[in-house]
Amino acid sequence: MAEAAAVDPGKVPCFNLGPGRKIPCIGMGTFGSDKYGPEEVAAAVAGALRFGYRLFDCASVYGNEDRIGGVFEAAFREGVKREEVFIISKVWNDMHGPGDVLFSLAKTLRDLRLDYVDAYFVHWPFPNYHAPGCDGDARNPNSVPFSPDRFMATWAQMERISGMGLTKNLGMSNMTVSKLETILPRCRIKPALIEMEQHPSFQQRELFDYCRSKNITVIGYCPIGSPNRPERDKSPGDVADTELPEVAAAAAAHGIHPALVCLKWAVQRGSVPIPFSVHAKNYESNLRSVIEDPLGAEEMEALTRAERNCRLVKGQVFLWPGAKGWEDLWD
Repeated sequence: MAEAAAVDPGKVPCFNLGPGRKIPCIGMGTFGSDKYGPEEVAAAVAGALRFGYRLFDCASVYGNEDRIGGVFEAAFREGVKREEVFIISKVWNDMHGPGDVLFSLAKTLRDLRLDYVDAYFVHWPFPNYHAPGCDGDARNPNSVPFSPDRFMATWAQMERISGMGLTKNLGMSNMTVSKLETILPRCRIKPALIEMEQHPSFQQRELFDYCRSKNITVIGYCPIGSPNRPERDKSPGDVADTELPEVAAAAAAHGIHPALVCLKWAVQRGSVPIPFSVHAKNYESNLRSVIEDPLGAEEMEALTRAERNCRLVKGQVFLWPGAKGWEDLWD
């Protein structure tokens, strides 16, 4: 089978993050969902780079940055310009202590074979560690509720690594409006990016609009409803976004897979989806979807009505003793 023609990265729209800073409107996630190993994820990143992707969402806890780093090193050696690739990583929950953020980023830079990352995130807003791949019913007795003071101590370290030139932008992930209202006034350097779960059946409109009002760009994970998410993140009653009637109708009208409707919706809404697939036909069509055949205004309005308030990543493994349920994580 002939290899699909690559997409010119220059034709992929970007969002502005501030003077001289921009981010592609779609990227590739690198969380293997406990299903794909580091070598498979790294191979997908290599294929995506060749096809035209220039945004990659990494994290230390995904356990594959050392393999992905080899891919980046080879790509830059073969002519891809480092300044044209936007690379994200994140500090995990067990590295919020004094000095830990710099130590964590240093390992990430070593693993990814970089001098800097384009954005560094606080992965979750509390230091509630759980072992990667642990059972969904597992709980750490040392877990604690969100504390603004504790978070700001971690954020001060983030501001320090920014001042050292080790990251171009700072970000937060898995936040809520009430948490942001508490901490943003205390930030010396405010986040340029917020990463949140976002798909047609879970749009988080209040949080999305709040971030936009603060000139914070939204990155949306699980953009097509994450059908390959770990079993611990699956619950009875979860909605499959690709089966929503509003999504299916748009897919039929455009003659495309329903997953691509979800991606078009996200980008046209003004957010950055980061889908993941190890299959070339999928990640190639994902990228191509945002540069051709946009959804119409009526289709976008119909997708707004697809909201089902269906949070997929509930975070229950981070609950503390005495918490009533996963809802407590989200205020």
